[in-house]
Amino acid sequence: MSFNLLQVFFRDESGATAIEYGLIAALVSVALIAGATALGGAINNNFNLLAAKMNNASSKYPS
Repeated sequence: MSFNLLQVFFRDESGATAIEYGLIAALVSVALIAGATALGGAINNNFNLLAAKMNNASSKYPS
């Protein structure tokens, strides 16, 4: 009887789909974090450059 129970247990794939979806979600999360980290520095540099240009423009033309 226990041998049949083991056969049923090893053939059961009901939890495999949930595990696969969990792995896919984890991989997508890692990719998003890596992309945000890579782009974050470039976006920050662009905002700093824009802020510097705006400060220079305001000092040339005081109100």
